[in-house]
Amino acid sequence: MLISALNGLVTGAGLIIAIGAQNAFVLAQGLRREHPWIVAAICALCDWLLIGLGVLGLGQLIASQQELMLIARLGGAAFLLWQAWLALCRAYRSGGLAAGSAVQGSRYRVILASLAVTLLNPQVYLDTLIMLGAIGASQASPLGFYLGAAIASFGWFFGLVAAAGWLAPRLASPEVWRVIDMFIAIVLVAVAGGLLKGLETF
Repeated sequence: MLISALNGLVTGAGLIIAIGAQNAFVLAQGLRREHPWIVAAICALCDWLLIGLGVLGLGQLIASQQELMLIARLGGAAFLLWQAWLALCRAYRSGGLAAGSAVQGSRYRVILASLAVTLLNPQVYLDTLIMLGAIGASQASPLGFYLGAAIASFGWFFGLVAAAGWLAPRLASPEVWRVIDMFIAIVLVAVAGGLLKGLETF
């Protein structure tokens, strides 16, 4: 279970950190102190729900069908390698993460904006529900993988809020994001390699 949890932690972190629009929004709310903890909680809870539906629901359905599992492994590896390539391209371009537009006003308005930036982004569903679901289903312990990915989401979003003032100027640095994107690329390539290695069992 520990190995599966670690896989979930690093894979989840690699995919979640790469979703720029959501991260920029959370960072902006943290800087302006406009209900930042509610924003972090909404983003994390949405991730937990989608990852859970993927790993323990859709992923289990895929795992029960050998043909679907083969497609999921091949498709998952291809997707992860594509994301790794994009991360390398971002590292080459050296762009930083600038805080996006913060939403001011009532708690209700901030909640709606948080749900919109999370649930109206197709990338969120592809990363959490489909990709993490398929990858989690291939683990020795899907539950362990889910817990690891959930911890990654929780740590990232609440960490962004807690350290917003300290992180903002550093995350805007191209050099810092070059290192982060390189790390993301390495992690995603390693996970893709694990999926392809699993094809030996088919």
